[in-house]
Amino acid sequence: MIQGEILKNAIISGANNLYKSKNFIDELNIFPVPDGDTGTNMSMTIMAAVNELEKQNEENVGSVAKTVASALLRGARGNSGVILSLIFRGFAKGLAENEKASGRDLVRSLGIGVESAYSAVMKPTEGTMLTVARIAFESGKQALLDSDEVDFVWDKVCSGAYEALKDTPNLLPVLKKAGVVDAGGKGLCLIFEGMKSVFSSGKIVERDLENIKVSEDDAFRSAAAAFDEDIRFTYCTEYIVGRNRMVKTSPLRLRKRLERIGDCVVVVDDDDIIKVHVHTEHPDRALKEGLCFGSLLTVKVENMKEQHKQAVKEASEKKINKSIKKLEFREPVNEVGFVAVSAGSGLEAMFKDLGCDQVICGGQTMNPSTDQILEAVMATPAKTVYVLPNNKNIIMAADQSVPLAKDRNIIVIPSKTIPQGISAMLAFNPDVSLEENVEAMKCDMAKVETGQITFAARDSEFGGFKIKEGSILGLSNGKLVFTENDPVRAAIRLIKTMVKRETEYITVIYGESINKDQADELLSFLNSKYNGKIDINIVEGNQPIYHFIISFE
Repeated sequence: MIQGEILKNAIISGANNLYKSKNFIDELNIFPVPDGDTGTNMSMTIMAAVNELEKQNEENVGSVAKTVASALLRGARGNSGVILSLIFRGFAKGLAENEKASGRDLVRSLGIGVESAYSAVMKPTEGTMLTVARIAFESGKQALLDSDEVDFVWDKVCSGAYEALKDTPNLLPVLKKAGVVDAGGKGLCLIFEGMKSVFSSGKIVERDLENIKVSEDDAFRSAAAAFDEDIRFTYCTEYIVGRNRMVKTSPLRLRKRLERIGDCVVVVDDDDIIKVHVHTEHPDRALKEGLCFGSLLTVKVENMKEQHKQAVKEASEKKINKSIKKLEFREPVNEVGFVAVSAGSGLEAMFKDLGCDQVICGGQTMNPSTDQILEAVMATPAKTVYVLPNNKNIIMAADQSVPLAKDRNIIVIPSKTIPQGISAMLAFNPDVSLEENVEAMKCDMAKVETGQITFAARDSEFGGFKIKEGSILGLSNGKLVFTENDPVRAAIRLIKTMVKRETEYITVIYGESINKDQADELLSFLNSKYNGKIDINIVEGNQPIYHFIISFE
């Protein structure tokens, strides 16, 4: 039997074990550019639980499980994070009345979590982390025939999870074709493995990023990006409803209503909130259905087809971590201020020249947390602070900071790329109202198209291209359009592709891998080709990953 303290340590150990490998999981992606979010999303989701657990010393297993489930629900990021929260929400239901837990209790609760995850996803796909969770439960259930001891049973849960992970390519054709497994399943295995360390030896896995050895079993790559190629509905709609106590209707009815207008429906709830995810052509109708159950606390609607086109990453986490610094609180004395997210000293200087008070070093492979964004806001001495995420995966974290700043107003301008953020800053007019500025900034950034020149992080076959590691890639609004051998030639080719009759401005931002001679070579081409027709600007951004970021307006 285990008490609450052991379960608490097990969750922390599982989170740490995932955290150690989250960079590796992020990189396991068949899309060839340096990218990936599954490890980061799952890690940030479960770390939300760790943060809450470290504040308490509960002896009651049920109380610990409830704290974990509540934190995961609110901190879930991405589909993998949502599924992880569903598993642990069911886990908490199974342990709700327990002061202590046996191996039988843990397996039974895991089974409830697996059932909860499967039932909440409208069309569960085998060969994913759902399969890993289910087989892990079934393995643990079989182990109960021999023993009820926690360490014995959980060891079988872990071995079942890893066996399921190895078998997933046989269950999902797209995985078999690519010779890969799902990164979410790998992440779940790591969490279970970290929990096992506490159950078997009492040792909490340390959150150490140094000297991480990758085994042959880890040499799989996620095919998550491949699923995005078949997008039936345009809008990914997510929101949280603050439950109206007077409404007695079950949230299951909300799920059934949403299934009529879309797919990938996930509806999870607790006593206070209902969290909703749906892919649909009618986000307005999805929001209207949610309003029947209470008030909307947060809303996020994203165009998935554009998301797929913009599957490019901004910077490496290691470089970003070195750049994070503690900011000091400042009283809100000015009327307005600005916070932006970017990577690279040149881009940081550019945003500051445009008027940003704080620039957070970050990007897609390292999304700053809500707390980091809030810290930057609180270090901005303004009553109203505009936040420019400059990446689609940072917008939600920025939105979550809004209700946390009690003494100032946060306005999130949902910029998805660096060029969009720059355009939004240029659109700001101090002489007009807040509402007029928000409209103008959003309108101007929507007109921007973004081109990127980067490199292949691995050998891959993607989008009809056979790609070798190190090849230069041209991306138009996130979509891979060609490969090249030289970054300058690639930039010229991409510009020729993306320039339209109505293009008035081209801004080229060159990265840390591009020298002055290469930048001058590109500028010479632009001047000879478009001088007098298009306004041209070229600046040193020093950004990692991308040789060039090019905006077209």
